[in-house]
Amino acid sequence: MTRVAVLGGHGKTGRSVRAALEDRGATGVPLGRADWPDLAGALRGCAAAYLIAPNLHPDEPAYVAEALAAARSAGVGRVVLHSVASPYAPAMPHHLGKAAAEDLVRRSGLAWTVLQPGAYLQNLDLSGPVRIAYSADVPFGFADLAEVGAAAATVLLEDGHAGATYELATRVATVRELADEAGVPVEVVTPEAWAATDGAGLDPREREWLQAMFGYYDSHGLPVGTLPLRALLGGART
Repeated sequence: MTRVAVLGGHGKTGRSVRAALEDRGATGVPLGRADWPDLAGALRGCAAAYLIAPNLHPDEPAYVAEALAAARSAGVGRVVLHSVASPYAPAMPHHLGKAAAEDLVRRSGLAWTVLQPGAYLQNLDLSGPVRIAYSADVPFGFADLAEVGAAAATVLLEDGHAGATYELATRVATVRELADEAGVPVEVVTPEAWAATDGAGLDPREREWLQAMFGYYDSHGLPVGTLPLRALLGGART
């Protein structure tokens, strides 16, 4: 049975990737902070590795560089990086960290693939009023978490994806359109109001990065095409 390491495998994205791997007859091996002291040892015997950095990591390139070094040492030949749509967006500092991480992966000497998902549909709570700190009327390419996991399993287990970069979105919509479909209202607040409430528990760097992201969203949204994900899901075996 094919073993695939999932770094960050205990979080929601990692769990989705592992479930999709298991649906395809492979074993997803979750690795996290406790495995970091001997990451190369934890990676041995795995045919591939899926790299997910912790959310808002202060130095994502350093995290990815360590993971790549461990993968090479362990003889893992294939890596897939979980990045983000529009990684090179200077107005969003944490996206730039993902752009730098992508560059490291491309120069790693390993067979690599980069996945760039849009905003998760699951991150938008539509069970009640939706409160956001950016325009409700800008376009987003939203990605369903289960479909991202299925696409990850495809590129990890099938040939033909080495050297590829795929943007992933399930549908294109505005927040207002999604809220209207769910029958709930939208409340748009200022980034400052968000920082005083929803962002109060974050450290200053995280709060600054997210406020910068909201400013970018307010002007541009985060449009992502849907064709790459449809193609990857169509190629998945059942």
